[in-house]
Amino acid sequence: MSMILRKWSANIRTAQVEEYLRYVEETGAGDYRTATGYLAHQILVRDLGEGISEFSTLSWWTDMDAIKAFAGDLPERARYYPEDDRYLLTRPEEVEHHHVVSGTHPPNGQS
Repeated sequence: MSMILRKWSANIRTAQVEEYLRYVEETGAGDYRTATGYLAHQILVRDLGEGISEFSTLSWWTDMDAIKAFAGDLPERARYYPEDDRYLLTRPEEVEHHHVVSGTHPPNGQS
């Protein structure tokens, strides 16, 4: 199995989860779908309490070259879009990359 998981997480206001989800589906996830080597993605939300939620994107890719084509020459750097700062309470500079070594493939065609 040759696959890379790219994970990004940040905190947002819980009241903005649905709005930010729509924004991410149009921007980052929209760009995922057109990238060579993209396999699938999922978006996760975790309520942290006190009106704050953790918002995470997980995307699966064929290899690091595919991620570089999407993210640029520094693939460990998070990729942000113009309106992200309207939503984000935290703005991590880096993402995580994990080699998938076991398990089933990510859901095909699911977004």
